[in-house]
Parts: sequence; C-alpha cells; structure tokens
Amino acid sequence: MKTMIKYGVAILTLAVGIGGAQALTLEEVKSNGYIQGATANEVPYGYMKEDGSAAGIGPDVAVAVLKRMGIDEVNWTVTPFGTLIPGLKARRFAFAAAEQNISPERCKQVAFTEPNSSYGEGLLVKKGNPKKLTTYADIAKDPSLKVAVVSGANNIDFLRAVGVKDSQIVIIQANADAPSTVQSRVDAYAATELTVSKLAEGSQNVEQVKPFTDPVVEGKPVRNYGGFAFRLEDKELHDAFNKALVEFRKTEDYKKILMSYGLSEESIKAAAGKNVADLCAGK
Repeated sequence: MKTMIKYGVAILTLAVGIGGAQALTLEEVKSNGYIQGATANEVPYGYMKEDGSAAGIGPDVAVAVLKRMGIDEVNWTVTPFGTLIPGLKARRFAFAAAEQNISPERCKQVAFTEPNSSYGEGLLVKKGNPKKLTTYADIAKDPSLKVAVVSGANNIDFLRAVGVKDSQIVIIQANADAPSTVQSRVDAYAATELTVSKLAEGSQNVEQVKPFTDPVVEGKPVRNYGGFAFRLEDKELHDAFNKALVEFRKTEDYKKILMSYGLSEESIKAAAGKNVADLCAGK
C-alpha cells in the first residue's frame, strides 16, 4: 500500500514548543512518527491552501525529501516570515521550509541546507507604473517615494545598499498585504520576482515592473538562493536531510516541482551551481 503524506496545521503561538534544549535526532523524529515544519504564507515559496495542507516550492520539496528519509507525516505551522528563525531557535518547530535567502547573517543563527531554489528581485507598483520605476535605485533618486517590504525579508538590505533611506521604507507583516498597501500608501513593494509575479497575476490595480533590472550590490547583480533551515544544534538531522535533498535535486521529480511554480531551468541550474558554504561566507 502506498504511504500517504499527512499534514497537520498549527498556528504559531508563544506557548507552542518542542521540548528541551537537547538536539533533535533523526531517530527521535522517526520514533515520534512525524516532524514539525514551518512555512510562511508567501506564494509560491510556501503557503497554506484552503484545505489546510501546505504547498509551495519549500513544502513540496520538503515532503518529497522527508519521504525518502522514511518520514511520512509533517505537521505544518504557518507563521509570519519574520518569525521563522526566532520560532525555529525557540524550538516551536524542527525546520523551516520557506525558501529563505541563505545569507551570512542568517547562517550565524541557523543551519541551512544546500540551495533549493534561486530567484531575482522585483517591484510591485500601481497599474501603469505611474512613477516609471525600473529598479530599486530609482526609489533612492526621489526621497518622496515610499516602498514596502515584508518584515524579516532581506530585500530591505538591497534597498539600503542602493541608497534607499529608512524613512522611505514601510514594513508590512505579510506579502498578501502588499497589493492594498501599494494602492493606498506606498509607491512600490519590493520582493522576489516570483512573489511579485504571483501578486500581480490577474490584478486590475497593480502590476509587476517589466522590464526590471536587479539591484547591483558590491558590483554584482543580486540573486537569492533559498534553502531549508534547521537549528544549529540539530546537526545530525540537518545533515541527513541535506544529503537526501542533494540526491533529490538530481531527479526529474525535483525539477517538475520547481517548474510547476514558475521557476525557470536557468534558475534551477543557478541554484545547483552554488553551495551553502560559499553563500554563508558571502561569496
């Protein structure tokens, strides 16, 4: 009989925890019969569907990888993007599957896997792009312009790097709030290209800036590399998942998952061409 993947949904609260501070092992997870995972409501990277199941690049790949490891049940928590790392460190779940960009600062706090995805930047603006924006640097040229960013997202670093002042930046809690925020109180919303594309899809009020030029930081165009995050102390569990992920990335099933959410073959190859050690070192 084919084993079914089961999903459970838990709402993140301060009272939810996983127990003591000792490392969570693969053997313990298998003994429990399930693992607790977290994602943020950010299409297409990770989100919860109306039926209560998790979907997106992160959750779909995680489920496939965990099944290869002999783990058939994932209890999913949905939490704001900015609370993924704090919640993980506080042991409210065992891993995060939200395609967070692997950065040196984040690597100091959690253990990332090898890259699972690669993606560029984007801007969501009012229909017709009235401010004629083509890149993040255009916002820096006019101090009267306002741009929204999701709390905890590294897009804020790219905005600052090209000269956008903090007084121009408006923090919002979820990317789902972006369309209404752009319509009412900011000139643009900065996020990854796929996030912006999904938010603009079918909208009569907002659109994705096209053509868009990725910001250049320290002489290089910005490109994000998303991975799965584990606690630093859960090394054995992280290493087992990472090994299974690397093997799964070689399959056609892996490519089908990523391409079904809009990632190009070029972006998939770009992710495979990078390694987590270099990304954590800022290379």
